[in-house]
Amino acid sequence: MVMTPPNAARQRSAHPPIGALLREWRAARRLSQLDLSLETGVSTRHLSCIETGKAQPSRDTLFRLADALAMPLRERNTLLLAAGYAPQYSENTLVTPALERMREAIELIIAHQEPYPAFVINRHFDVLMANPAAQRVNALLMRGKQSPHSNLLRQVFDPDDFRAVIVNWPEVAQKFLRHLHADIAAAPSDKTAQALLDEVLAYPDVPARWRFRDVETEPAPVLNLVFRSDLGNLRFFETITTFAAPRDVTLDELRIECAFPADAHTAEVCARLAREAGAG
Repeated sequence: MVMTPPNAARQRSAHPPIGALLREWRAARRLSQLDLSLETGVSTRHLSCIETGKAQPSRDTLFRLADALAMPLRERNTLLLAAGYAPQYSENTLVTPALERMREAIELIIAHQEPYPAFVINRHFDVLMANPAAQRVNALLMRGKQSPHSNLLRQVFDPDDFRAVIVNWPEVAQKFLRHLHADIAAAPSDKTAQALLDEVLAYPDVPARWRFRDVETEPAPVLNLVFRSDLGNLRFFETITTFAAPRDVTLDELRIECAFPADAHTAEVCARLAREAGAG
């Protein structure tokens, strides 16, 4: 009889069964066992045994399955732990020495975005960093009032936050929901993302149909975010920067969002705010 190491048993007990995870991911990716078998070279019989708990997959098999299912790094670690293996990918905070050069790159990007806003968010839309331009524009839009939230989605959906100054709020809100729905589809076992979706949909005057992912409507190539301010309407469009081939969970989940002026008036207001801040 082969004895299971105690630490592996503890790890499995803290995570969903490997079979349940695989079925969930196959369903999310709309793949049959045959589809996944052809994609990975793992026989359908072996896949069936893994999903029913009759077979223990090797680490190599799990890596092939994770690649075929396009799983994010955090979810790959979860898959390994569910099968009783140690996680493959580290998760460091941005302040740790291991990510020092990456943090410097992020700081360089958002510093060079001046005098226009830039900020860094994680996969749950928590704002981790912002440049001074973002803070100046936020202060103008909110008339110096501090946002009650450090989460971008809550800021967009809360009527007492930035939602009140977003001129084209329905379009902007739907844009962010498309991102959230895509994130949930990419990581269906992410309960925090699902809870965030439930939370923002519970805010006043949010259409019930937004609960479901819109796969039919083609979004505009670029959406301008239009804000109401004491200096006139400000119009921005955004770009998103991510790390290529990250090997750390934190880096895999980071997005750097840079806002650019969509008209000359917005550019001048941003430049004016920067001059006034420098003069102060």
